[in-house]
Amino acid sequence: MAYLLDANVLIEAKNRYYGFDVCPGFWEWLDAANAARTVFSIDKVRDELIVYGDELAHWAKARGGNFFLKPDEAIAPSLREISGWASSGEYEPAAVTTFLEAADYYLVAHAHAHGFDVVTHELPSDSRKRIKIPDACLHRDVKYMSTWEMLRAEGARFALQVSP
Repeated sequence: MAYLLDANVLIEAKNRYYGFDVCPGFWEWLDAANAARTVFSIDKVRDELIVYGDELAHWAKARGGNFFLKPDEAIAPSLREISGWASSGEYEPAAVTTFLEAADYYLVAHAHAHGFDVVTHELPSDSRKRIKIPDACLHRDVKYMSTWEMLRAEGARFALQVSP
């Protein structure tokens, strides 16, 4: 299985459970999984991350197109389909505009076009005021999951290293 990571996965990892200083194994695992062609994100997520100018921004800048995939021609039909669905009247116009301008739209389209599972902390919602990644995934039969579900599915292990 191959996965596309939402920005919130990386932001939450840095800010909470897998800080660079506390759990470098998480970040090393991401690099190894990327080298094995299992874990990726998209360039629009990278763009969202580098704005902050923090440690995560530096991490994102150090990873190029091998980790943060660029859109290709294969995603065009998925972009059109998802755009049509989002604009169908189920959501408020502001929600549609926000979604179509954000990385989330491209993330779901890329996953749909290339058979990736999406990894996100978002949950489905029946609000008309915001389009969430899981809602778009459900519409296109794209599987989505949490970070922990991905790590368990891939058998990731982060061993404790005790300092002397």
